[in-house]
Amino acid sequence: MPDSPVLVTGATGYVGSRLVPRLLAAGYRVRAVGRSLDKLAARPFAAHPRVELAEADMRDLPAMRRAAAGCGPAYYLVHSMHPGNRDFAAEDREAAMVMARAADDAGISRIIYLGGLGLDSDNLSPHLRSRHEVGKILGYGRVPVTHLRAAMILGSGSASFEIMRYLVDRLPAMVAPRWVRNRCQPIAVTDVLGYLADCLAEPRTVGQTFDIGGPDVLTYAEIFALYARVAGLPRRIIIPVPLLSPRLSTYWMQLITPLPRSLIVPLVEGLRNEVVCRDSRILDILPRERLTCREAIARALGKIRQNAVESTCADAGYVAPAEWTACGDAPYAGGAAYECAYRAVVRARPEAVWRAIAAIGGDTGWYYGNVLWRIRGFCDQLVGGVGLRRVTIRREALRVGDPLDFWRVLAIKENRRLVLLAEMRTPGAALLEFRLAPAGAEATEITIQSRFLPRGLAGLVYWYALLVPHHLLFAGMLRGVARAVGAAFASPPRRLAPQPASGTRGAA
Repeated sequence: MPDSPVLVTGATGYVGSRLVPRLLAAGYRVRAVGRSLDKLAARPFAAHPRVELAEADMRDLPAMRRAAAGCGPAYYLVHSMHPGNRDFAAEDREAAMVMARAADDAGISRIIYLGGLGLDSDNLSPHLRSRHEVGKILGYGRVPVTHLRAAMILGSGSASFEIMRYLVDRLPAMVAPRWVRNRCQPIAVTDVLGYLADCLAEPRTVGQTFDIGGPDVLTYAEIFALYARVAGLPRRIIIPVPLLSPRLSTYWMQLITPLPRSLIVPLVEGLRNEVVCRDSRILDILPRERLTCREAIARALGKIRQNAVESTCADAGYVAPAEWTACGDAPYAGGAAYECAYRAVVRARPEAVWRAIAAIGGDTGWYYGNVLWRIRGFCDQLVGGVGLRRVTIRREALRVGDPLDFWRVLAIKENRRLVLLAEMRTPGAALLEFRLAPAGAEATEITIQSRFLPRGLAGLVYWYALLVPHHLLFAGMLRGVARAVGAAFASPPRRLAPQPASGTRGAA
């Protein structure tokens, strides 16, 4: 086993967060890289004695050089399809260039990259074309690249699987483009992780490109029908329509599925390409018993039913606070930030109140005005946002970086503080903070505060249009929290006077 650590970029993403524990179990040392050190530190693998954590943006060459220094092999598990990114291909191109340069400078022994299947042609979708381009850019450097190319990944929480799951679960019949007749060779996420990990110990994989897939080649219509049978659903009716393009179908898909349009569009456009393995050399070099499509679907559904999903496509997300949230900013630092806050004191200990705060969102709801929250989520989906009910894992304890409805956990201190960063579409940046403080032996002061940095005139109109609803919601939420705790008010909800319009205090 080599002494130098294995570099894993994208360590908090869907594949990366599952690969790190697998490498540790095999005896490797790992340096996990992500854009947020707090988010990395909240991962279960962070406390392992053979793990090092490194904070770096993939487009920051000096930071990536520091992260890669002293490492042996490296995994490149990064993509830029996230809400708000209008040109993921350009961002992926830049990140791949930085990775190739940093790997050269740090003396990385090899790069293992997970890309996508599909034949190079003018008809290749933008997503698959970008995946291929990244592989080529990584190969321009002096470091040899092992390029594993996969099609649809079947696993609980993967974007492709979740799109299929929600479509088949919710629609007894669907009108679909002709892509439903295209062939695909899905692969279980377990097998993807197996190939990624096994490449490290096999020198014959260095500098090679391999197609990886499961044992079944099916059309998308056949995969949907198989899912319905495994899930115990009635037979689904699929009507192919030649005039309905993949892009047009994304508009109704974003209303049916809990994924943002930024993920749905590139993935669905990729369905127009046949993605079947045309190279079987990996089966001779790294033989393994691959899961069938039926077995992979059954395993994924079992994980979901047991609430044992390790990671989801929604886990990837940037949680570093913007400059305007920093303590002590002057009024001219990034513009004027607006706030609305309510406070109450309940006759309960902070630990009891915290349990209600930490359970907020998801099936629990927001303790007041849940219909309004759902309408806001629906409106967000209509404009291509993440919506209120995306693919999430509700763990026993919230962690930094966890998605929570259309928010993401920015900071958390048990029994004291929860800060959420808005990921819905807004003309500005928004934070929602819950603060708890002891108010005597058996009482707790609860503060709910919204902070907003508007972007242009639209941002100002948005803030003032929601000011009255904010007052109703925050006072109602405080009453709802008190009911959930079973505590009476020592001091009822009251509005706090806004602070001077400047940078907010201590959001990170």
